[in-house]
Amino acid sequence: MQISHAHLPLRRLGLAAAGSVVLLGIAAGPAAAHAEVSASDPRALAENVTLSFTSEAESDAAGIAELRVVLPQGIAPDAVTLKEAPEGWKLTATPDGYSVGGAALATGTDAEYSITVRQLPDAKSLAFKTLETYGDGKVSRWIEVPADGRKVDNPAPLLQLQPAAPGAKPIAPSPSPTPTPSAPAAGPSSPAPAAPATPPDAARKANAADSGSGNGVVVAIVAAVVVLGGAGAFRWTRRSRQS
Repeated sequence: MQISHAHLPLRRLGLAAAGSVVLLGIAAGPAAAHAEVSASDPRALAENVTLSFTSEAESDAAGIAELRVVLPQGIAPDAVTLKEAPEGWKLTATPDGYSVGGAALATGTDAEYSITVRQLPDAKSLAFKTLETYGDGKVSRWIEVPADGRKVDNPAPLLQLQPAAPGAKPIAPSPSPTPTPSAPAAGPSSPAPAAPATPPDAARKANAADSGSGNGVVVAIVAAVVVLGGAGAFRWTRRSRQS
């Protein structure tokens, strides 16, 4: 059987097209695992907002056991509370964010949880850098923040915010209670309490008593001197007569 030369270009085009489809299939492949975040009210300065997170499982050997999140600027660790999480998982505040975890999930199970944030900051977008730790110790780092429209390999969960509602303001911190002043306890260096003032009549009586006592002492001394002087003169006179 003879093949016409006119059909050869068509055959080559068909093979080339099939090869292209295979290459495109390989290039597309399954999407890489990633972490995402969504908000119940994605507006700047919104209050009591629920943030829901999903971290896709990417290990064939172990399940996710912990998620460590670095909070964006404007959200303090103490402004976050756990709303929903896998059974037995707990939230623990850290110096720059929080961790949520517990017993490792089943292999291939995505980690889903939600938190309540007291108030979102006044910003255009919020990045929640996340570290995923698996039961076998493997760590996936979703911490890269895309800039200038460039794509990154391990993007952090990014929440785009809408403008704040009219009249929305940052929540003022609650005032600290003013301490009630109390009397200082007496101590070695504390001044002694002032003695109560003496009534004028009592003071005059006390002075009169002191004066009377002083005069009586003086009279007694003078009398003793006189007696001693008289006894001495008597003895001197008697000796003179005997001689």
